[in-house]
Amino acid sequence: MQSNETKEGEVLLELEDINMYFGRVGALAGVSLRVRKGEIHSVIGPNGAGKTVMMNCINGLYHPQKGNIYFKGEKINKLKPHQRAKLGIARTFQKVEVFGGMTVLGNIRLGRHIHLKSGIASGSLYVGKTAREEVEHRTFIEEEIIDLLEIEHIRNKPVGMLPYGLQKRVELGRALALEPELLILDEPLAGLNLEEVEDMARFIIDINEEERWKLTCILVEHDMGVVMDLSDQVFVLNFGNRIMDGTPEEVQSHPEVIKAYLGEEDLYATRR
Repeated sequence: MQSNETKEGEVLLELEDINMYFGRVGALAGVSLRVRKGEIHSVIGPNGAGKTVMMNCINGLYHPQKGNIYFKGEKINKLKPHQRAKLGIARTFQKVEVFGGMTVLGNIRLGRHIHLKSGIASGSLYVGKTAREEVEHRTFIEEEIIDLLEIEHIRNKPVGMLPYGLQKRVELGRALALEPELLILDEPLAGLNLEEVEDMARFIIDINEEERWKLTCILVEHDMGVVMDLSDQVFVLNFGNRIMDGTPEEVQSHPEVIKAYLGEEDLYATRR
């Protein structure tokens, strides 16, 4: 066990005074955030608020000009995305990022690459350690991920032939294959119908609460009903600035949040 392992309720991820600019345009202005282990911490705000930029800073696609990012107490500012993935940060994207010509199993298996430990020699012979490792990874994918996401019936189908909602599940499965500690879900409900939204919300609850997973989640989402139902904390952005960070109840009653984002009608809808 690593000495920096984070316990339930302790700060897992911290953003400290993050500033991100594109030329003269400021996307994030002094943003700070603390995400505690075991919680679902949502990030909301109108289009253009800086939510995706913030997620890109967390997983290493962007490197902010100012500020620090800590994961499990260690500064990760200079680490590349694959290095952060090895530390335990996984992500899904606004637009589905899957390999359409590969099968469902093939896509999900790609998420296991950081856990492969066998060398070139044993890999080329497919004996001993390599064979055992392959069985272990296959068992994890088929008995844990496939079962959780209820996609047994499509496991051998090309992802490009699947409906959009099922492609979203496959992308989530690939992220879970990394066995992360922190899972960033960037608009996982976008483009889904009502039944698919309910299924995806249930999957998010399961990976957060089930003993097998217990994943800390950052949820970027526009569906305020789902956000308020699922979240432990809600962080509100507007034009790259932090408005507030609080419980769903606090966010729904905050006048600046109502003015900037929720609006009276949307606020009423979340309270019904």
